[in-house]
Amino acid sequence: MNYITVLDYGAGNVRSVVNAIKSLGYNVRFVKKPQDITNARILVFPGVGAFGEMMKVLNNQGYTDALLQYLKENRPFLGICLGLQALFEESEESPGIPGLGFFKGRVVRFRTNLSVPHIGWNGLNFLQESRLFNELKSNEKVYFVHSYHVAPDDPSVILTTTNYGYEFVSSVQKGNIVATQFHPEKSGSVGLKMLENFLKGNVSPARPASLLTTRLAKRIIACLDVRTNDDGDLVVTKGDQYDVRDRRDRRVRNLGKPVALAHRYYQEGADEITFLNITGFRDFPLHDLPMLEVLKQTSERVFVPLTIGGGIRSYRDQNGRYYSALDVASEYFRSGADKVSIGSDAVYLVEEYLRTGKMSKENAISEIARVYGSQAVVISIDPWRVYVKSPADTHHPVIRTSIPGPNRERYCWYQCTVKGGREGRDVDAITLAKVCQEFGAGEILLNCIDRDGTKTGFDIELIQAVCGAVTIPVIASSGAGCAEHFLEVFERTRAEAALAAGIFHRREVTIEEVKQFLRGKVEVRL
Repeated sequence: MNYITVLDYGAGNVRSVVNAIKSLGYNVRFVKKPQDITNARILVFPGVGAFGEMMKVLNNQGYTDALLQYLKENRPFLGICLGLQALFEESEESPGIPGLGFFKGRVVRFRTNLSVPHIGWNGLNFLQESRLFNELKSNEKVYFVHSYHVAPDDPSVILTTTNYGYEFVSSVQKGNIVATQFHPEKSGSVGLKMLENFLKGNVSPARPASLLTTRLAKRIIACLDVRTNDDGDLVVTKGDQYDVRDRRDRRVRNLGKPVALAHRYYQEGADEITFLNITGFRDFPLHDLPMLEVLKQTSERVFVPLTIGGGIRSYRDQNGRYYSALDVASEYFRSGADKVSIGSDAVYLVEEYLRTGKMSKENAISEIARVYGSQAVVISIDPWRVYVKSPADTHHPVIRTSIPGPNRERYCWYQCTVKGGREGRDVDAITLAKVCQEFGAGEILLNCIDRDGTKTGFDIELIQAVCGAVTIPVIASSGAGCAEHFLEVFERTRAEAALAAGIFHRREVTIEEVKQFLRGKVEVRL
C-alpha cells in the first residue's frame, strides 16, 4: 500500500491534513512509537498549537531523537506550521524550551503595527526551486494563521518569504526536507497541488516569478447557523435579529443541509467557513455532539479553514460526567475545526474579571490558547445599541453616532448579550474585546443584533470602535445586503474579514460576485 506517515502529537486539527492526503489517493499511518518515524517512507508533521506544548509532548513520547535521525538522513519530510517551527533551536513563544535544532535560528513573534496573529490568505516570494511549486504561477495565495515566524541563521535554507509589515520567512527547504508556515491542507486547490507535488516526489522542481510585495487578502467568510428544526433534523437556518422562526408559521427556517452548503461555499470561493451551533446540547455525551459529525464530513470535502462556535463551555452530561471547555474544544479540533468561537461564556468570564480584578489562567479562553495557540480562539461578540443623551449617563465607553436614537440621542454604547441575543449584560463590546485579548484570544467575530437580517450594511461605527481598541484581527458581521457593503466595511474600517449568511444562503449575492466587485478595489483571493 502507498502509505504516508503522519506525526500526530495530539494537538490541533490533524484531520484536515489526513483528509487532504487521502483525497490525493494515499493512505495514512499515524506515528505511535519512535520506530514509526525512523521506518517512514514519507513523513508529514502538521504541528498545530503552541510551541511549548508541542515540544513537551515530543519529548515525553520519545520522538525527538527519532525525528532528528530521520531529518539528518535527508529523507522526505514535510513540516506544516509548528512542524516548521519545531525544526529550529528555540521560540520566543516558550522561552527556555529547546526546539529540535535541526536548523540554526529561532522563532520570533511578529513585530509590526498590523494585527497579530497574521490570519488569512497571502502570497509567496519564491527564492528557490522546489517540486512543491510545479504548475504554480506567481499570484496564488495560501492560508496563514500564526503569531510567530522563523528567523534562520542560514539564508540558503529559505524557500519562500511573505510580506506582512515586513518580509518574513514563510517556508524552508534543504534537500528533501521542506517545511511551510502556511497550511497547504487549508489553501484550497493551490495547497492540494503543493501537497500532491510533494507526495509524488518525482515531479520537476520549479520556481515561479516572485511578486515585488505580497499582500494579505481581505477574507470573505460564509456563516452557517446550524440547529435542529421542528422535525428534529439538523439544518442551516438564519435569524432576523436572531429570531430563526418564520414570522408566518413560526417554524424554524430551513435553508439547507450543513455539509452540502459548506461544500457549495468552498466551491464558490469562500475564504473560510464558520459553523455556529445554536442547538442546546448540555445533556449529550461529548462523543455524541451532533456538530462533530458535521465537522468530520465537511473536512473531507472542504479545504479551507473551519470555525465552530456555540457550546464551547464546561458541562456535565446525562451520566454526570464532567467535561471542561478545553475537552469540548479539543474534540471539535480533532473532528476538523481549525478555530473555536466562544460567545456567552466570554461575557461571563469578563464579568467575573471586572468584578474581582483577577484574571484566572484557568478560564476557557486562556486554557484553549495555551494548548492550541491564540489563533485558535475566536471571541464572538453579540451587542446591541443602547442610546444615551450624554456620555455622563453611563460608565461604559460611548461613541458619538451619526445614527440618532429614538429620542434623537447622539451617543450610544454597545451592550453585550448572552443566550443567543436574548439577554443584555452590564458589559460593553469594547471592554469585552480588550479583556478577551488579554486572556489570549486571537480574533474577534463582531456581530450586531440591530443590523442582523436587515441588509442595511455593517455597523461601521461599532467596527471602527472595536478595531481601534484591539490589536488582534476583527471579523465584521451582521447586516450585509449587497457587494457594496463589503467594500464599505473594508474601506472605512480595519476589519480583516467580513462574514455573511442569509444573502449567500438565498443566492441574493454570491461569494464570487462579491469578490469580482471587490477586485481591483481591495486585495482579495480570486
